[in-house]
Amino acid sequence: MAVDKGLLSGGTTLMILKLLEERDMYGYQMIEELARKSEEVFNLKAGTLYPILHGLENEGMVSSYDDHADSLRVRKYYHLTDKGRAQLKDRQTEWTRFSGAINRVLGGGVSYAGN
Repeated sequence: MAVDKGLLSGGTTLMILKLLEERDMYGYQMIEELARKSEEVFNLKAGTLYPILHGLENEGMVSSYDDHADSLRVRKYYHLTDKGRAQLKDRQTEWTRFSGAINRVLGGGVSYAGN
């Protein structure tokens, strides 16, 4: 079942930052990892991912560098900066509060997020 695109808007950036917290990655690797970790719920297209990455880079949240994937290819890897780590922490706190509130409403007041 596809997820409503409106639900994805703020969450996509959060998920990208989280992936980069684990290790530096190149774009296609992020797309594959996000799909795998979400059990195929999130299948980003390159046309969605790269504008987000460029925006994060312009804001100083990520940096990029080129590295040789093999003897023929050079890939652009993205790295989470200290500013990006701080932003990730803030957004995770915000997401936990937001999703907890939704769960309480959907569950009739019962908290599933430990809040």
